[in-house]
Amino acid sequence: MRVATNRTTPEEAALWIGLSLIPGLGGQGIRELLGRFGTPEQIYATSRTDLRNVVPEKIASRIQDGPDSTAIASTLAWLEAPDNHLVTLADPDYPKALLEIPDPPPMLYAKGRLALLNVPTLAIIGSRNATPQGEKTAEDFAQALSDAGYCIVSGLALGIDGAAHRGALKGRASTIAAVGTGLDIVYPARHRELAHEIAEHGVMISEFPIGTPSMAQNFPRRNRIISGLSRGCLVVEANLQSGSLITARLAAEQGREVFAIPGSIHSPVAKGCHLLIKQGAKLVDSIHDILDELGGTPIATAEPGSTGEAHDPLLQHMGYDPVGIDTLAERSGLTGETLSAMLMLLELEGKVANLPGGRYQRIT
Repeated sequence: MRVATNRTTPEEAALWIGLSLIPGLGGQGIRELLGRFGTPEQIYATSRTDLRNVVPEKIASRIQDGPDSTAIASTLAWLEAPDNHLVTLADPDYPKALLEIPDPPPMLYAKGRLALLNVPTLAIIGSRNATPQGEKTAEDFAQALSDAGYCIVSGLALGIDGAAHRGALKGRASTIAAVGTGLDIVYPARHRELAHEIAEHGVMISEFPIGTPSMAQNFPRRNRIISGLSRGCLVVEANLQSGSLITARLAAEQGREVFAIPGSIHSPVAKGCHLLIKQGAKLVDSIHDILDELGGTPIATAEPGSTGEAHDPLLQHMGYDPVGIDTLAERSGLTGETLSAMLMLLELEGKVANLPGGRYQRIT
């Protein structure tokens, strides 16, 4: 069994897991019990009368009944697999950064490299419905910041999160995925291969018990872990209703730096970033804007957003906002047939994305 590099015994792990599975207790209740009585073993040995001074009668009775060995068995079996871990508040491997937030999870399930939980980290988050340019920006920034020594934290969601993980895996500092399900479940399913790569080269973490499915209420709780782990939080694209704004708010409340990349005033996924900048987030158009605040040294790579290519006249006419062929024809003086052929070539070269509605967008 891999439980916090074997610093927690299987017997101790069973007691921690048992507490986490008691309905109605929750993280706050567990922290209060630990603060009053010490260890899970001491909590289970405490009289019902004393327990009732901390928790309601019904929960005190459930604690007195002892750990549910049947419910715990599946989690103990999961822990037997290589690189599966349980990290508790009592473990040296517990992320020190999470101890600084008001509501640290009493325990974390982890799959992968535990050492990454206590290295310099930066969160990169954003829209699930990201533009191709947004995903490219997130991936480039993540790789550059990873090479500058920051392990990139994100939430494994579609769009910006996935791009950030992929970029960080290309860099030297790797990535942490904080998820809103049990670690035996990959959500979204489209990221199954990415999740396996993170488990092998980075680390997956969750406060939710093994077997926990995807539920909407889990993700705001997950967000406080993303921000809490990180020295700063970079928002790449976000609309005004994005959960990324919740994470950014949590980061500010936790005393972390908040960064945002601006976009087109016409783009819905830029409006959240613009709001954050108005509220005091630092505007970012280079990793040096982040490194100036947090420290770190980039290795010699191209700056995110630069191509190093000769200027293409058509790309110059496109700019960086989504644009239709009719508009391009007006700007360039080229026929629609010629533009279609040129755009197809640029799309094959990965320089242009074909968007819904017959529009195209330049990818730097």
